[in-house]
Amino acid sequence: MLGGIIAISLIVGKLIGVTLFAWMAVKFGFAELPEEVNFKQVIGVSLLAGVGFTMSIFVANLAFFGNDYLLDSAKAGILIGSLIAGVSGYLVLRMGSKKVV
Repeated sequence: MLGGIIAISLIVGKLIGVTLFAWMAVKFGFAELPEEVNFKQVIGVSLLAGVGFTMSIFVANLAFFGNDYLLDSAKAGILIGSLIAGVSGYLVLRMGSKKVV
């Protein structure tokens, strides 16, 4: 249960956070998207941001120190969430790209 919640949180949290702040920066004039970049690509990069699991595992070690079951569940959720985020980000970027690289 805990692992599933962590996996979903990694994916959805990064997706919402990175995309929302990029959109707000463009909307309020703090930043501009380069000419060849669209928001599908921003969403893809937002999903790829969920791949970074080093800090998540560090926090899980601090939070669940002494409880091996919760720690193992958290680590499994982090790894599964990172894998799903990476594959999803790749697919979104692949579909959102105008050019074949």
